[in-house]
Amino acid sequence: MILYTMMPHEQVFPPSEKEQANQILITYNGIPVMAEWTENHEYRVIRVMSTDPNHFMDPGCMPGSKISLS
Repeated sequence: MILYTMMPHEQVFPPSEKEQANQILITYNGIPVMAEWTENHEYRVIRVMSTDPNHFMDPGCMPGSKISLS
């Protein structure tokens, strides 16, 4: 079956509670992002939560990029 939709994957197939436990909403350089804590003591960006189109062009907060606390 093929599902054609504009909805994000997470809304169609909600993540399990274990996956949601590691996710947190943080602000990185004034940009709200959904991130998860990794074993390397840093955050990995999952999604940009901003409505400003310029925030999606910032390479520092692209999904998959790492954010260090130090």
